Order: sequence, then C-alpha cells, then structure tokens
Amino acid sequence: MKKIINDPADVVAESLRGMAAAHPELLRVRSDPAVIVRADAPVPGKVAVVSGGGSGHEPLHGGFVGAGMLSAAVPGAVFTSPTPDAVQAAVDETSGGAGVLLVVKNYTGDVLNFETAAELAGIDGVEVRSVIVDDDVAVKDSTHTAGRRGVGGTVLVEKIVGAAAESGADLDRCEELANRVVSQVRSMGMALTAPTVPHAGQPSFDLAADEMEIGIGIHGEPGRARVPLTSAEDIVRRLLDPIVGDLPFASGDDVLLFTNSMGGTPLLELYLAHGIAERLLAERGIRVQRRLVGPYVTSLEMQGMSLTLLKLDDELTELWDAPVHTAALHW
Repeated sequence: MKKIINDPADVVAESLRGMAAAHPELLRVRSDPAVIVRADAPVPGKVAVVSGGGSGHEPLHGGFVGAGMLSAAVPGAVFTSPTPDAVQAAVDETSGGAGVLLVVKNYTGDVLNFETAAELAGIDGVEVRSVIVDDDVAVKDSTHTAGRRGVGGTVLVEKIVGAAAESGADLDRCEELANRVVSQVRSMGMALTAPTVPHAGQPSFDLAADEMEIGIGIHGEPGRARVPLTSAEDIVRRLLDPIVGDLPFASGDDVLLFTNSMGGTPLLELYLAHGIAERLLAERGIRVQRRLVGPYVTSLEMQGMSLTLLKLDDELTELWDAPVHTAALHW
C-alpha cells in the first residue's frame, strides 16, 4: 500500500484538520464527534440541509458545505456510516428554527443512524425530515443496502435543495424538491481497479489486468458483471443503456449529464467518456442542457467512472444554475 498518510487510524481526523485550515472562510470543523459545518451556521430562519456518510468519497460530502449547498456534513470513518450522535451534533450546529432536511444515501448504516438522530432531534423540538437517495440502477440489493444504492445523484440532490433553502424555501418545499430529484435521477458506475482502505492495507477486491466490473458500488461492492476490458465506447454504452431505460428517459427530454471519476480516472479519459455519452444521448433525441464532469463522488483511488442523468424541468434547471460557493463546487 502506497498512500500519503501517517497512522491509518488518524487519516480522517488529520484530513479534517487540513480541510479546516484550507477553507476557513467556508467552514469550520468540530472533532468530537466529527462534523463539518458551514462557517456562518446556524442561519436564522433558513432550512438547514445536512448530509454525510463514510469518508473516502471526497469531495462528497464535506466539499459541498457552504453557501447554496449543505449546511453541514457528517463524516464517518472510511466507508463507515457516521454515528447518530455525530448527525445529531450537525443538526444542533445548523438548526436555525426553520427545520432540518437530512439527505441520506441508501446504505443500511446511514439510514438507521440518520433516522435515530432525527428522532433524538425531534425530542429536542427540532423538526427534521429525511430524504433517501437511491439512484443506482445497477443492482436492487447489495452489500450494505436494502434497495438501490445512493451514488452520484446525491450531489445533484444536495445542490438543488441547497439552492432552494438558500432562497428561503420552507421545509415542505425543500423536501418536495429533494424527492422530485430522487424520482428523476439515475446512475451507474464501473471500475478498472479496486480501492485500498487505509486500515485494511490491501485492495478491496481483485480484478485481473484484462477485466472490469460493471455496476460497481462506491465502496467497491460487486456490480452486475465482471467482463473483459473493452473500449471506452462500449463502456459508456454499458452504463448509459440501463440508465436511459430505467426511468425511462425519452426523446425530447432535457437532462443534466454528470460524468464522475471514482478517484483514479484522469480527466483526459473522463472527458473522452463524457463526449461519447453526449453523442449517444443526442442520437436518442435526449438533450443535454447541463453538465458536470470531474471527481465528485469518489471511492478513494479506484480507477473507474459513473454516469448520472437527471431529467430537468425549468425549476430544477434554475436551482442548479443558482450561485454556490463550496470547496468543491462554486459558480
């Protein structure tokens, strides 16, 4: 294992200290329990949008804390759900009297721990709602999940709902928008190599030099099939066809296309794949109106990529375009 680390047990804590040092104008970090909070939180009268999950997927979620997106992010250990007390601390730090919306990826530990935190916050008189993101079309049930996994669509939910909250939308409206995005977004990923969790010291799974995994999860969970390595054209088709067929997306639809690196895929290859995806969608009459390309939901250093499609309407497009200022996303 080759990593730029000290003690594997301290990786997350040291990374958070570095993040706080790098972005003092955007966020603050508390250490026990670990929570990344927007610098000006709590904002009175504003719905707080809180998300989180295991570390190792950076910039998800901490990189999206700031104006126009998340009020707080709760990082667990690498690939491990944060504890209920940490989620509750994030709620306490960000609640401005208008309620809190939790954006939760569909992994069993995340769902249970965020649900427990919501119940505890409710006892304290804070109104908390939860939205479960389950956009992965690869498999219905897999390691860590009951139902589809939450993957790249999480970024789009956080951005759109964060913009709505920033504009003054109430908790009902934010919840409705989050559920609308969840209902209209689909994703699928693939891997060329496995990630290596620092405390494990070895790859999460084995892939031969001439193999790839189609439908992989962001923790290295198995996908639909392990197949011989093929061309970028074929890889993009293998991801896009199930995505388009699932909603289904149809000719005349306006969409946001998110081409995501799993951490180890260079932008040279990612833009190549994105160009293929745009062409294939155009051939189907599906109009790409907005785009996001880069490493936004990673799996440590895994080489691979995912594609995410969101069916747009005028309101979702306007909220996507709204200003955002976070460490990882800003315009």
